Amino acid sequence: MENEPMHEEPHESSGDELLLPTQLPADHRSGFVAVVGKPNVGKSTLINAYIGYKVAIVSPKPQTTRRRIEGILTLPQAQIVFIDTPGIHKPQHKLGEYMLEVAQRAVRGVDLILWMADVSQPPSEEDVQIAQLLTEKVPAPIILALNKMDLLPPDKVMPHSEAYFALLKADDWMMVSATRGDNRDKLLEMVIARLPPGPQYYPSEQFTDQDERTLVAELIWEAALHHLQKEVPYGVAVVIEEYSERRENLVHIAATVYVEKTTHKGIVLGRGGGMIKRIGQAARREIERLLGRQVYLELWVKVRPRWRKDEVALRSLGFALPEES
Repeated sequence: MENEPMHEEPHESSGDELLLPTQLPADHRSGFVAVVGKPNVGKSTLINAYIGYKVAIVSPKPQTTRRRIEGILTLPQAQIVFIDTPGIHKPQHKLGEYMLEVAQRAVRGVDLILWMADVSQPPSEEDVQIAQLLTEKVPAPIILALNKMDLLPPDKVMPHSEAYFALLKADDWMMVSATRGDNRDKLLEMVIARLPPGPQYYPSEQFTDQDERTLVAELIWEAALHHLQKEVPYGVAVVIEEYSERRENLVHIAATVYVEKTTHKGIVLGRGGGMIKRIGQAARREIERLLGRQVYLELWVKVRPRWRKDEVALRSLGFALPEES
């Protein structure tokens, strides 16, 4: 159990109304941009950098993003709805199949595709798979973002870049570093230029489509990823059981951390409850930063065997695809 609230000033709330077309510049642009790529290529890092909030969790471990998440960037001249997607990979279980389907659905009906690739490495089989998917299934314009340029050896600039160009004829491209910031602004200008004229889809102050409970669950999952090793964190799912305002500026949150094996439960709890306490402390700091309020966080660990391979369990844990119309 984690129950040591921190103290931070709450964020001030703002209006939540859409601006009318007559209130927008005549050349205002807007659209939905699907950010795709293989696992751990920097998609969430780039989106968070643009939005200015942690709308998508990040981790050095691959396959951190499990759900479709919208990050909304509202500028005077444009509103860009970035769609963060799970990394495209070969699925090993039902959860992997769900994640792949989420990523494939995300590229349908968008205004622009931002394909992120790790230019510090030559294309992998996953990159080839993504290029084929985009070539066969996507009518939208495609911008190739060659990320991690800060890790690219000088003698590999041309061979690596040309290898990615050979996979797919993109409409434009930019070499960037999502973490260091190189060319991020130039890439954003490129994205805006490719969007059609359009209205606001979300109020100016809204920065994601995710509700607070979902964001909180993601932050607990992120803390588990950072503190647990090897396969254990991938068998973790988080369900928010209680989310309530106990008093002004204090939110009470109770969550269940599900694992697949009894041995994993022992690892997540740790000796004397030490590991779950560290996970809770790390998660609470991020949750308080997000909410701008003090948080009392309770975490409980339960075993749900083989939940990643069980479609019924996946649905009950929040991994359910909406019916397509």
